[in-house]
Amino acid sequence: MDFLRNLFSRTLGLGGGKREKVLEELSLEGVTKFIQSDRCQNIICMVGAGISTSAGIPDFRSPSTGLYANLEKYNLPYPEAIFEISYFKKHPEPFFALARELYPGQFKPTVCHYFIRMLKEKGLLLRCYTQNIDTLERVAGLEPEDLVEAHGTFYTSHCVSSHCQKEYDLGWMKEKIFSETTPKCDKCQSLVKPDIVFFGETLPARFFSSMQSDFQKVDLLIIMGTSLQVQPFASLISKAPLVTPRLLINKEKTGQRDPFLGLMGMGGGMDFDSDKAYRDVAWLGDCDEGCLALADLLGWKKELEELVKKEHAAIEAQAGTSLHPLAAQAKAAQAGKEPAKAEEAQKPQ
Repeated sequence: MDFLRNLFSRTLGLGGGKREKVLEELSLEGVTKFIQSDRCQNIICMVGAGISTSAGIPDFRSPSTGLYANLEKYNLPYPEAIFEISYFKKHPEPFFALARELYPGQFKPTVCHYFIRMLKEKGLLLRCYTQNIDTLERVAGLEPEDLVEAHGTFYTSHCVSSHCQKEYDLGWMKEKIFSETTPKCDKCQSLVKPDIVFFGETLPARFFSSMQSDFQKVDLLIIMGTSLQVQPFASLISKAPLVTPRLLINKEKTGQRDPFLGLMGMGGGMDFDSDKAYRDVAWLGDCDEGCLALADLLGWKKELEELVKKEHAAIEAQAGTSLHPLAAQAKAAQAGKEPAKAEEAQKPQ
C-alpha cells in the first residue's frame, strides 16, 4: 500500500494534506532566495509567444492584437487553418504570405531572451523549451543544445513528400519566400515546408527525449509568456518533481489545475491561491518587466540592461538601419518606457 500511495503521489499529484512550502515565501522574493541558494542548480525555462511581443511579433490569442484576430485578409475558413498541415498542402499561399510578414531575422530579441541567456552564462540554465518559431532564442545567444524548439524552427526546411524529404537551408527558403514564389522541391516538385510543427504533425523527437531526462533534474521551472493551452507542451508543467518550485511570469494566470481535480488533491496544474499552495508563484504583467524585476532582486539588473543595449546595437549595426515595421513600432513604444523597478512591480496574487 505504501508503494501505491507513493506512486500516486508522484505521478498524479495525489496527496493527503497540505504540503510544506518549498520556498521561504510564495513571492518573487522567495524565488530569488531559492535561486541564490545551493539548492538551485538546474533551471528550465518554458516560453511562448508572450516573450516576443515587445519585439513587435504578435502573439496568437490576444483578442484584438493577436495573430488569429488579424488573418481576415487571407480568407481562411477559420484562423487556425493557416497552421494546419492538411490545409497547407492544398493552399500553401496564405502561410507563405504570413511568413513574409513575420520572417525570422527582422526582429531583435527581448529582455526575456537575454535574461535566459544570463541564466546560461551563470551556469543555471538546464534547458529552454520554447513554443516559438521566431528563432530569437538563437539570436540572443543560446546554442542548439540549450534549446528544445518544441514547435520546430525556420532554420531548416524539408520537402513534404514522404518519398523525397530533401532538406533545404534557411537561405534557400528565405529567397523563395521573399520572391513570392511558392517553394517547390528541386528534386520532385512537391511543396517545401519550414521545419515548424503544424497542427496535425508530431513534435520533434528531441522534445520527447529531452523531456524524459531534463525534468528529472530540474530544480526551478520558470514559465513565461504562454497561455499553456497547446498540448503536449502545456503538460510539461506537470513533469517537474513535486518539490520543484514553479514561477509564472505572464499577463494572466494560466496553467491552473482543474477545480474538481484540485478538490480531490489530484492533477499537476498550477496552484497559486488555495490554502494548499506551496510552490507556485505568479508574477502578473509584462514579461520583460517581470524579468527585470527578478534580475533586480538577484542583483543582475544593470548587467542585463547593459547586455540588451550592447546586443541590440550590434544587431542594428549589422543590419543597417532597416527594421521590420512591427519591430520599429515596438522600438518606438519602448523608447519612452522606463523599465519597472522590482519594488514597483506587481506582487504575486
